[in-house]
Amino acid sequence: MSTSSQRLGGGYVRRIDIGVSGIPQGQNTSPRMHTRQARSRSRMRHKRPIRGGYDKQLVALLVVLTLAGLTCISTAYYLIAAVLGRPLTVDPRDSLAAAHTTTDSQFKYIRSERFIAYLPHSGFHNQRIALENALILATVLNRTLLLPPVRLGEPLSYLPFDQLYNASASAAKAGLGYCRDLRSFTSGSLPEECASYFRYTYMPWGRLVDISDIHSDQRLLEGWNFTDAWLVDVLGISSSNIHYLKDSTRTDYMFQDSSLDSPARKFLKSVSMDELAQRPERLIQLGTLFGSSRLYLRSSTNREIRRRVRERMTFTSPYLVDAAEGIRTTLGGSYLGAHLRIGDGIFEWNAPENVRIVWWKLLRDVMGFSDEGILSIERKRFPNDPASAPAPPTLQHDLPAARTPHPPLPPFPHDASPSPEFPCRAPLHTSPALLPLNAPLYVATDAHSPASNPLLKRFTHTFPCAFFLTDFPGHTEPLRALKSPEDGVPLARFLMPFLDAMVAGQAWQVVGTEQSTFSTFVGDVLWRRYHGFEIVQRG
Repeated sequence: MSTSSQRLGGGYVRRIDIGVSGIPQGQNTSPRMHTRQARSRSRMRHKRPIRGGYDKQLVALLVVLTLAGLTCISTAYYLIAAVLGRPLTVDPRDSLAAAHTTTDSQFKYIRSERFIAYLPHSGFHNQRIALENALILATVLNRTLLLPPVRLGEPLSYLPFDQLYNASASAAKAGLGYCRDLRSFTSGSLPEECASYFRYTYMPWGRLVDISDIHSDQRLLEGWNFTDAWLVDVLGISSSNIHYLKDSTRTDYMFQDSSLDSPARKFLKSVSMDELAQRPERLIQLGTLFGSSRLYLRSSTNREIRRRVRERMTFTSPYLVDAAEGIRTTLGGSYLGAHLRIGDGIFEWNAPENVRIVWWKLLRDVMGFSDEGILSIERKRFPNDPASAPAPPTLQHDLPAARTPHPPLPPFPHDASPSPEFPCRAPLHTSPALLPLNAPLYVATDAHSPASNPLLKRFTHTFPCAFFLTDFPGHTEPLRALKSPEDGVPLARFLMPFLDAMVAGQAWQVVGTEQSTFSTFVGDVLWRRYHGFEIVQRG
């Protein structure tokens, strides 16, 4: 039995071909065998048959062979009847999706509909921004969006269009279901094709965010892997009916809804949405859509579409929601938040400076300390910190956030503290000038072993009630039991950063790392949505 799966509209069309082998088709006789038989028949014409024990053995052998043949035929018939006479039970490990059927009316719809597709890449938040742009374009162009799943874990890096297209098709783990049973093997003993199997997984967007609201405004066709064969077999779209917009760099194309403006300096070419809407091809295939400024929207209607799309990107997984609420309650409900990215890439390279900037933002912008007061704290508590300087750091002014002001926050409770059974990690300050620093602080970070990380001493030595996600093992335990139903990959390490961000986003006030799309998402979307404020739109 051979199987193949194709995802259609949130499910999959599963094709199953049944082949039965092993049924005797008669003996295979060679030319030499035919010659011997002919000679035997010639001799038998002139001689009497040999009778005795030899004949009896030959008869017994023929009887046994006849019974065996009848048994094989009977068994084969039973198997065929059993398979064809009842629904097929498919082992979910054979595929990344369960079996799914579709109606004739659905097929007629997808065979006449017009679509738009794109190629996601890089980390989660780059994929999220690309998804937002794709949803906006699909709505403006009145096309159904071919929605791929989100990739969690080891990212698929950006490549020029043709290379990224091929890499996306080969990264879907098709035919690698057996790798899930090899997790106990050491990495060196795994088959080559299974070496990266557990380093990433794919997940439908609907398991992280509530796309049911998006479905109500925008037509979506979810799929696992939109290959050329899938486009032809399921949608009836050949390459001659596809308009390709192939990029060779990340900054080749931007899209704008007005022809009066020149393209932004960041992008090489500008594509008019009005002209794109007139394309007759059934599919518009785009490359990368990452970039908050990739869509230049002048229309108030289109900006409203963008606002609605971005508002719906908050995490709604019940596992994450329950864990975040439990941690928030343990922290006492009122606490400060920091989202600090220092674990990889340019953020790791600039970690000392980023730590100092976030620390300064907390004390000056959130808690109201003066520059002189902060410098005094810095000199006394961190005299040997190489990041310290005799002058305050240069803090960037966030213009997009300033253009979207929110109502004043209620005063931070002066007696805010974590729950009694969850003590602070250091003695509280007793100096009147430092009493505000006894406020609970939650630091969301990608730093390894944050509680003992030397860079994070700025927070633990300033805020006696500073906490990290690792301080809440009881609340994160349910996540450690989760595995992807598609490929069996454990999900906890992919979901922890989202939980971290949700807890920080529910703080009384939160500051983030400059230039980080993750921190920007926490401040622009999560924090504002949790507090009932209008989100910040960038781009």
